[in-house]
Amino acid sequence: MGYILLEGGAEFGGEMEAPDRRAIELAGGANAPVGIIPAAAAPANDHLNAGENGVNWFRSLGATDVTALPLTDRKSADDPTVVEILSRGKLIYMLGGSPHHLAQSLAGSPSWKAMLMAYEKGAVIGGSSAGAMVLGSRYYDPFKKEVLEGWGLVDGSCILPHHNTLGQNWASWLVDLLPDTILIGIDERTGMLDDGPDGCWQVYGQGVVSLYRKGNIERIDPGHPFMLREE
Repeated sequence: MGYILLEGGAEFGGEMEAPDRRAIELAGGANAPVGIIPAAAAPANDHLNAGENGVNWFRSLGATDVTALPLTDRKSADDPTVVEILSRGKLIYMLGGSPHHLAQSLAGSPSWKAMLMAYEKGAVIGGSSAGAMVLGSRYYDPFKKEVLEGWGLVDGSCILPHHNTLGQNWASWLVDLLPDTILIGIDERTGMLDDGPDGCWQVYGQGVVSLYRKGNIERIDPGHPFMLREE
């Protein structure tokens, strides 16, 4: 099994270096193939620019095999060429934008199945903002102002990026709406990976991760391994 990378936003500005370097390391190092999925940026017609920014960012960290995939909607998620690239990926990174468009484009698609196959073989799967949100069991779509079904890779969770800005406002009412769900608030310029001892998560970057569970809020700084589910 591979690893999951969740990031809180403000990526590619030089401030997400710690979690992204760690993700490249876990993926196999500088020569590991990195696939960038820009689908969430497609509704704003920013997918080409966002994809290019992602490629340039990971290359600046030393990755040599980085590709922005032409994956922008459900039709392209069914493209056999895209599916083949994803099946061989070692780090698959989903950009921010519209979580609903991203979720609808990939949910149940051959591309998502290829990503799961890569994950089962040891790949790192993750993303920032919308790219992280869809990996929970539920996600809040701030554009539609609805709670929708996520992909469930991080079971029992709802991931709230931009927690130090917008996300903490979402949490204030989601705790009542989703009482049996762990809310994971991730600050901007901050990421988390399940690469710690015994499958613990670890925080990387400049901010903190805030866990809302069982009526309590726990704030976790970088360097403190933690479990999402209390034993």
